[in-house]
Amino acid sequence: MRNKIFNQLGIMATVALLLASCTKDLDRQPKYGNTAASLYVNLAGYKSVLAKTYAGLTLTGNSGPDGQGDIAGIDEGFSSYIRQYWSAQELSTDEAVIGWNDATIKDFHNLSWSSADVFVRALYSRIYFQITLCNEFIRESAPSKLSERGISGADATEIGYMNAEVRFLRALSYYHALDLFGNVPFVTEADNVGAFLPKQISRANLFTYIETELKAIETQLKDARTNEYGRADKAAAWALLSRLYLNAEVYTGTAKNTDCVTYCNKVTAIAGYSLISNYRNLFLADNNVTSTNEFIFSVNFDGNKGRTWGGTTFLVHAPIVGSMQAGDHGVDFGWGGIRTTKQFVQKFPNPTEDKRSNFYTTGQNLEIADISSATDGYAIIKFRNKTSTGANGSNPTWVDTDFPFFRLAEIYLNYAEAVLRGGTGGSAATALTYINNLRQRAYGNTSGNILASQLTVPFMIDERARELYWEGVRRTDLIRYGQFTEGTYLWAWKGGVANGQGVSTNRKIYPIPSADLVANPNLVQNTGY
Repeated sequence: MRNKIFNQLGIMATVALLLASCTKDLDRQPKYGNTAASLYVNLAGYKSVLAKTYAGLTLTGNSGPDGQGDIAGIDEGFSSYIRQYWSAQELSTDEAVIGWNDATIKDFHNLSWSSADVFVRALYSRIYFQITLCNEFIRESAPSKLSERGISGADATEIGYMNAEVRFLRALSYYHALDLFGNVPFVTEADNVGAFLPKQISRANLFTYIETELKAIETQLKDARTNEYGRADKAAAWALLSRLYLNAEVYTGTAKNTDCVTYCNKVTAIAGYSLISNYRNLFLADNNVTSTNEFIFSVNFDGNKGRTWGGTTFLVHAPIVGSMQAGDHGVDFGWGGIRTTKQFVQKFPNPTEDKRSNFYTTGQNLEIADISSATDGYAIIKFRNKTSTGANGSNPTWVDTDFPFFRLAEIYLNYAEAVLRGGTGGSAATALTYINNLRQRAYGNTSGNILASQLTVPFMIDERARELYWEGVRRTDLIRYGQFTEGTYLWAWKGGVANGQGVSTNRKIYPIPSADLVANPNLVQNTGY
C-alpha cells in the first residue's frame, strides 16, 4: 500500500493549526477539534497525531491542497515545507532560477531578500510550526503520560518508538533553522505552555543540542529499514548526523570530519542500503517501490491521499517550460517557471554519457538574458509523475513522487569529502570506490570512473552537484566551499547582475523575520539585516 502514513490522516481532518506569527506562538499547543483527552487514549490515537507530525513536511493544511492552511499570511500553496525549503536552498544558487513575479520570489536568486520577505517568513514559520507540532507530541508521549493513561506493554513500547521518531523530526527542523537562520528562538517540550517568549540560542549551542539529541535517540529508534516506509529509524538519525558534522566548521568554527566518517560508516556497515541501478528511477512516481534500497529517509507524497500545491507537485509542474509537454511528465499542465543556469549545465562535461544530466534544450536558450522568460535557461527534467514502467501517477494534478531527504548516494559523497578533508576512520581507497560506484551507475559502465589523483576536495563540490542537484543541499554545499556569496564562483544573475557578482557575506544566513522581532523582544537580528 502506497505511503501508509497517509492512511492515518482521516482522524486529523478537524485539526485547526493556525500560527499567524511564529515566535510568539512557539509554545502554543496545536488546537484540535478533538481534545487531547480524546486523542491520546490508545495506540491508534497516538498514531493519528504522529501522522500530523509527518504531514507537516508534506501538507499545508487540513482540507486538501488549500482552504484551511496551517500558516496565515501567505497563499497556502506557497507555504509547503518542502517547497519553501527547496526554494531557499536551490533558487539562491546556480542550480535554479524561476521566472515568476510572485511577490519577492526572484530575490532568492538575486541574493537580495530582506527581513520582511514573505517567503523567508513562510519558511521560518513552517519550520517552527513543525517544531510546535513535535513538542506537543513529545510532551504527550512521555512515559509519565502513558502511565497516567493506563497505556503499557507493547503499546507503550510502540509509542516510545514514535516519541523517538518525533524527536528526530524536531531535530531535523532545528537543523534547518540552524543552517538557514543561524541564531534562532529555542523551545522544547520542557518549556511551560502559556505566556512564553522563547530566548534565542546561539548557532554553536544549537549545533550541540541537535548533536546531543540525535545521539540520545540513536538507540531509541527502530533499527534501520524495520519501520514503515517514510518513517524515521536509526539510519535517518545517522544520515542527519553525517550532514551536520560535514558542515560543523560553518556552524561552530570547528571541523568534525572524523565524526562525519563515523556516522557514514554506520549507514554503510549496518543499515544494508545499496544503490539502485537506474538513477532516474529515484525521482519517479513509484520510487516508494523502486528506490527503498537507497532511500534512507523520504518525505512521502500521494496524489489522491495527500494533495498539496507544494512538495513534488511543485517540483514536477513548475519546471515544465517552453515547448515541453506536460503529459510526458504525467501531469495535466506545466507552470512555466524553473530553469537552470549555464554554469550548472557546464558541470556535465559529457552530458550525453552521464545519465544524471537530463536537460531539455529544444527552444531553450543556454544564456539567461531575462529571468522572466521561460525559454531563457535550459530546463531540467528530474522529478516526474511517471512510473518506472512509463505509467502515469495516480492523479494528473497532484503528484505521487516522494522526495528523498537522505539517500545512500549522499552518504557516499559525505564520506569521501570528509576523508579528503582529513577525517579519520575511513580510507581514500574506499572514498574512491564510493565515488566510482556513483559514476559507474551514471555512465552505465566504467568509462566515467576517475583515478585516485582526480579525487580532490575541489572535485567533490562539482560531483555533489551532478549527483544531488535539486535535492535541497546546493546552498549548504556552496557555503561550505566558500562559493556562495564570494566572487570566486559566479553564475548567471547571482547578485542580480547578468554575469553574476559577489555579495555581502551576511547572505550566508537568512534574516529573522521582522514580524517576529517585533513580537519577541528576546530576539536579535542576524548581522547585516
